[in-house]
Amino acid sequence: MILITEFMDEAWVDWLRARAEVTYAPDLPDRPDALMTMVQTARALIVRNRTQVRGDLLGAGFTCVGRLGVGLDNIDMEGCAARGIEVYPAVGANTLSVAEYVVTTAAVLLRGAYMMRAEMEAGAWPRGPAGQGREIAGKVLGLLGYGEIARKTGALGRALGMEVIAADPYAKDFEGARAVSVDEVIAQADVVSLHVPLTEETRDLIDGAALARMKPGAILVNAARGGVVDEGAVCDALRSGHLGGAALDTFATEPLGAAHPFAGVPNLILTPHIGGVTAEANARVSEMTARRVAAHLGLE
Repeated sequence: MILITEFMDEAWVDWLRARAEVTYAPDLPDRPDALMTMVQTARALIVRNRTQVRGDLLGAGFTCVGRLGVGLDNIDMEGCAARGIEVYPAVGANTLSVAEYVVTTAAVLLRGAYMMRAEMEAGAWPRGPAGQGREIAGKVLGLLGYGEIARKTGALGRALGMEVIAADPYAKDFEGARAVSVDEVIAQADVVSLHVPLTEETRDLIDGAALARMKPGAILVNAARGGVVDEGAVCDALRSGHLGGAALDTFATEPLGAAHPFAGVPNLILTPHIGGVTAEANARVSEMTARRVAAHLGLE
């Protein structure tokens, strides 16, 4: 049995069903007891980012994990390796979707005028303030991390006239970007975009001190991993006006719950971890994952 614990393109769920028994239960991250019961008979597990593939779950007997995306911080990779469990991330399938998210949200935040609907509905005509928005062309796009998604983000930024700088101690080359240090990205960029995994090295990479070093009015976009930014510090920087805007797609706690710090914070875009999820990307990710899991099980 193939157990799919989070949402997947229905056409590729059906494609798997034509080849094997499939249990499709996309609400299982919210039902951990049911997940533990169902996984006992699974030969393969297909997940997104909310299913925690670790601990007792690893002893269930499945032989592979298909990851509908690329982040692996919800999967105990060492534990999987120790048990011979193969992990198949959908590398490259949602690259364009994330890159478009970064550049388009940055453009919206730079322009600013899109945030004035409430004033207009109240009868105001804020043409003066709305006309103070900034063009994306000529701005510096700073990328922290320079993997595949960051490179595509940089290419889209360059197409709109941005200068691209990047910092990544693990990058083999910086084609398309000027290589600088992390501190230089933070200090020089008009738009800072994060493209790093969540590790002890990157946790709270963008904290209050880093935000204070950013250019006044700069934009921050995090479509990487929650925990890479100090969310409270971002809110403080937005309230003070030092930070010109922020778009957060990933969070330290998902869903946010009642204790989040974001209520009433200006110039802030919040989205529910969908930077890499569009109709097109979901189909590509689902196809890649379905085919790799099927191949692992000898079903193709």
